[in-house]
Amino acid sequence: MNITWSEVIVWLVIGTLAGSLVGIIVKHRRRGFGILANIVIGLIGALIGGLLFKVFNINLGLGSISINFEQLVAAFVGSLIFLLIIWFIRKF
Repeated sequence: MNITWSEVIVWLVIGTLAGSLVGIIVKHRRRGFGILANIVIGLIGALIGGLLFKVFNINLGLGSISINFEQLVAAFVGSLIFLLIIWFIRKF
């Protein structure tokens, strides 16, 4: 499994968008968790999702442009996983 710096940078960029989407969906508000929190959630989620998709060799076949829909989906999934981890930690 080789991860390039360009992949990490793309995960971070697309993560900001994914964090905003997750914030809107989870909080049912336009601002989600707040601008900064959305970005942080998205960045961490993008790294988690990107690594998971890479480790499990998940390829959605959605194209291969610089920033593609597959990376957005991976970041979105990673952001949701991150929020679940935070929720689980806060419960106990």
